Amino acid sequence: MAKKYTRQDLRDAAEKYKNWGKWGPNDEIGTLNYTSAEDIIAATRLVKKGKVISLALNFDYTGPQGAKSKYPAMGRINPVHTMLRTGTDAYSGVLDKRGIRAADDMVVMPLQCGTQWDGLGHIFYENNMWNGYDCREVTSAGAQKCGIEKTKNKMVGRGVFLDIARWKGVESLEDGYGITCKDLDDCAKAQKVEVKRGDYVIVRTGQMEKCQKIGSWDGYPGGDAPGFAFETLEWIKRTELAALASDTWGCEVRPNESEEGINQPWHWITIPIMGMTMGEIFELKELGEDCAGDKTYEFLFVAPAIPITGGVGSPVNPLAIK
Repeated sequence: MAKKYTRQDLRDAAEKYKNWGKWGPNDEIGTLNYTSAEDIIAATRLVKKGKVISLALNFDYTGPQGAKSKYPAMGRINPVHTMLRTGTDAYSGVLDKRGIRAADDMVVMPLQCGTQWDGLGHIFYENNMWNGYDCREVTSAGAQKCGIEKTKNKMVGRGVFLDIARWKGVESLEDGYGITCKDLDDCAKAQKVEVKRGDYVIVRTGQMEKCQKIGSWDGYPGGDAPGFAFETLEWIKRTELAALASDTWGCEVRPNESEEGINQPWHWITIPIMGMTMGEIFELKELGEDCAGDKTYEFLFVAPAIPITGGVGSPVNPLAIK
């Protein structure tokens, strides 16, 4: 029977992997510090064919938050797009007093409803957030520390794609499959790509494409899923990556490997303890096909967050530029 991680295991992991103070007592961006100016310059040289691949789902009512799930949504809905002015209004003449005919619109959406970054104010370890800040720094007015806007000139560098599903010869990893450190190392080796400090690592499980193929997101948000095993905390520490992203709802394996009362244990350590920004719900079908075609698994990665002051996450349109 597989081990169930306990609160003591989490305490031990927190001590082992803690990066608090590594970039000074006032740091609010964590492992994004690993990417240097030289890394970005080098990443621009990876652009060979001028191909731009978006890793984002469209933000609309067909998103994954509309799915049936046993997991409580806690307010997460798909985007609600509302028109403020339309072509119909223009045609009727009601806008002519302004001297211009135009359309305007707005959107209401949770910041974590689609392709997105989990910011460092998103998850707490007990009463603390990243770098030891008190969790009460996140108030009803937003994150006073570690707001997503602090990252607005980051998320640019070398992207590395690890196509675990294709490497294993399956369309999608099975729900509940925990990706191991060995999987990550062996996949990188097979793809002839090396993960370096400051990289943005993007991992494909195939789960999103499985949902798209059957035309249903049921079970995707908060349901069983392939994902990172708890042990990959060691891999994250060793590689000194800037950020990690995947095509699943929550990156880590579900059902979780923890005892009852501990939800998303890997999140408990990666975000508030290690200071790692995490990308979720990335669409990786086109990138997977392109990388399999040209056998190139590194590229210029450009995916800045929307600088929403005090936000604990951000929708994003990540770009892989090859």
